[in-house]
Amino acid sequence: MQVTETLSEGLKRAYRVVLPASELEERLTAELTGIKDRVRINGFRPGKVPVSHLRRVYGRSVMTDVLQNAVTEANRKIVDENNLKLAHEPKIQFPEDRQEVEQAMDAKADLAFTVELEVLPTFELADVSAVEIRRAVATVEDTEVDESLTRMAKQNQSFEPKNGAAADGDRVVVDFVGRIDGAEFEGGKGEDIRVEIGSNTFIPGFEEQLIGMSAGDSRLVKVTFPENYLAENLAGKDAEFDVTVKAVEAPGEIKIDDELAKSFGMESLDKLKDAIRGAIQRDFDAQSRRRLKKELLDALDTKYSFELPPSLVEQEFAAVWSQVEADLKNNGKTFADEGTTEEQAREEYRKIAERRVRLGLVLAQVGEKADIKVADDEVTQALVERVRQYPGQERQVWEFFQKNPQALAEIRAPLFEEKVVDHILSQVKVSDEPVSKEELFSDDESAKENAAA
Repeated sequence: MQVTETLSEGLKRAYRVVLPASELEERLTAELTGIKDRVRINGFRPGKVPVSHLRRVYGRSVMTDVLQNAVTEANRKIVDENNLKLAHEPKIQFPEDRQEVEQAMDAKADLAFTVELEVLPTFELADVSAVEIRRAVATVEDTEVDESLTRMAKQNQSFEPKNGAAADGDRVVVDFVGRIDGAEFEGGKGEDIRVEIGSNTFIPGFEEQLIGMSAGDSRLVKVTFPENYLAENLAGKDAEFDVTVKAVEAPGEIKIDDELAKSFGMESLDKLKDAIRGAIQRDFDAQSRRRLKKELLDALDTKYSFELPPSLVEQEFAAVWSQVEADLKNNGKTFADEGTTEEQAREEYRKIAERRVRLGLVLAQVGEKADIKVADDEVTQALVERVRQYPGQERQVWEFFQKNPQALAEIRAPLFEEKVVDHILSQVKVSDEPVSKEELFSDDESAKENAAA
């Protein structure tokens, strides 16, 4: 096997590999000899089939394996001997001349093919000891706990039968049949449906038109489905509902006491308050971590400038752009609605993709140099948490990840990234800054830039 470098330009490499006919013949013969004792052919005793006969029967299929093995060997040879770190799998190009390939398959001619590579850039890790970042810290106020308690109590609020017309805050039990252009549509029919007026859980305008109705009343309710409605066949369309009220119920008193706590599995109201405070604090801490991580990544981004593998940038941009288009479609908006053009948006999101790739490479090298590892039990625990998000499908989801290394790698990657971030945070100067809840969550839009790899 002869390997010759034909291109070394930036991060691109190309090599010409030549497999002489004599080597192809040697490899083919060795493979055929290896299967000699395993094949069964009529007229021949086991292990006594001549290689020449095996070649006539299995030559082409075996040569396919020979070439595949040769390609794998060539790739490994190129990577190992040149100490390369690949950005993606090598691209193999065989001769376009079909006759040349046919002759090589018969080991009657040399086979030459090219291997095109894209390598990862090399760069020195920056000194971050002088980097200063702030950690926004918010504490849970009593009012936050009280507001959550009120919301929870309202969820447990009882409703009592009411004589007379429905008002805002009441709950009505209705039957309805929906139509678009005079025709009923799937999902537009319901019986004994409880609608809490003012909850904004139904199509905009539906609940308000129930005000003033009493048990036994019927009314034609006219609404328009939102442009971003999940069912695309209904989005933006006008609809009419024949609604019949079967009962009107008035809300009972909202009680915040030990009985409320017990309905949520807590021993007392004080225990429930502690649990609520802890849950809110965890949300605050998670947001604080997101903001801290963003500040760190922003600081790192200013310290590095190196050539990026085009394939990785394109791959990341494709993922980002598909999400952008999906968000616009789901919200029924256009680039003009966002005050930009598609061309300007593409330029902006390509920069985000480049940032993600650059920071991903930096974090990967930091992690490699620090010998940061993710233990199997950590991956298993994270996988368990992921599986819990699919109640009733736990076994199928678990088996999917176990059988798909790439999917499992997507579980491991964020664990590795967080460990690397912690490692870098231990090297920079971090100062805590008390902020309000509003200040803590004021920069949530930056989340789209916060992913590194």
